[in-house]
Order: sequence, then structure tokens, then C-alpha cells
Amino acid sequence: MAATPSRVPVKAAASSGPAGTGSFGKIGPQVVVVSASSRSVGVRSAASRGRGGAVRASLFSPKPAAPKEARPAKVQELHVYEINERDRESPAYLRLSAKQTENALGDLVPFTNKLYNGSLDKRLGITAGICVLIQHVPERNGDRYEAIFSFYFGDHGHITVQGPYLTYEESYLAVTGGSGVFEGVYGQVKLNQIVFPFKIFYTFYLKGIPDLPRELLCTPVPPSPTVEPTPAAKATEPHATVNNFTN
Repeated sequence: MAATPSRVPVKAAASSGPAGTGSFGKIGPQVVVVSASSRSVGVRSAASRGRGGAVRASLFSPKPAAPKEARPAKVQELHVYEINERDRESPAYLRLSAKQTENALGDLVPFTNKLYNGSLDKRLGITAGICVLIQHVPERNGDRYEAIFSFYFGDHGHITVQGPYLTYEESYLAVTGGSGVFEGVYGQVKLNQIVFPFKIFYTFYLKGIPDLPRELLCTPVPPSPTVEPTPAAKATEPHATVNNFTN
């Protein structure tokens, strides 16, 4: 049923002109017809004025946070050996500091070595990177470096790490990313100096990626100065390498 217009008496203001002179004459009480719809518009307008009449632009409205993609949170361990077989002219020591007779801040050490799985029966690829000398530590007969380097796993991709490289004890570096099956990876890696700079054992604690390929997983050989790759892995025989490994 349609709303019935209401009649609201409105008292008009008196003009200064004589009566009966049109719009300038004295106007008596009049009845104004106001519809329900016009009253609601008036109420909304008043409410807007009560709020200060400000119009909130969507440009300044807070945007809801975009949902983050779920990434696997479980930690996966990966064990690898880095072996310097003295056939790659690695490492190269570049003395850039003013002290040319001893290791000092600013010296650079580019390096690349062969990479094997933790059981030393499969060649994975290489390591490659650079270390910047931060501190020579004579009382420990070693040095502290800041390192950035990568581990290459053939068709599986690579992992990049960064952090302290200590020649005299264990250290932990951050896993900063990767490619292939390691895309989106994060976590840390423990560097275990066995015989610097010839034998190093790494334990990765990886997060953010699907389950690692079974080919990369194994029971590691306990680290010791006498560990050696198997003859087949050393000779890069097809069954003892990953596909398209970097040599």
C-alpha cells in the first residue's frame, strides 16, 4: 500500500511589502505536502551533515591483507660433502688489503669445489662462490669470512647460502633461495670444517619446499678426515651422478 503524503503546516516569513502584492506581500500559513520518500532523503542528508559531510574516498581506505600462499613448514635435512680434489685451481687467494704478508680485512677468496651426496656414492655437481675476509684470528690459526655461494644439483636445481664461513670451527649460514626443486626454499645450513679447505660436510635444514627427491636423500657417512668419494662417483660414471650435473 502506497504511503499517504502528510500535510505539514509551514509558517512563512512576513515580507515588508503591502498585502496582496504578490510574492512581496504578507504570506499566511500554507500547507506543504511532504512524501515519505522525501522525508527519508532529508533524514539521510541530515545524518551526513552530522558526520561532517565528509566523503571517504576508497583510495585511502585500508586494503585487506592479501592471503599468503601456504608453504610447507616441515624441516627437511639434506647432507652433502664438498671435496677439493686439487684439480680446479681453487681456492684463489686475492690479497687486496694493505697487509700483503698476512691475511687481512678485504682479502677475497673465489672458490669452486666438487659436490657429492652424504653417502659419497653420487656426484651432485659443484659449489661456487666467493668469501670476503672479515677477521684474521691468529690464536685460532684461522680466519672468519663472509661468504656467498651456491650448491649445484644438476637437473634438480641449486641452493644459495650466505653468512659466516669460519675456517677453525663449525658455523651456520642462511639459506637465501634456490631454483628447480629448491624454488622458494629457506632455512639454514651447518658447515662442518673437516680439513680446511679440502673436506667440508654440510647439513641443510630446509623449509618451504615439497618433499625432496629420493635421489638426494641418503644415510650420510660420518664426517672424518679420511672420507673419500667412491671410485664410481669420482669417475662420474652414469649410475653415480645426477642428470646434467655441473662439472
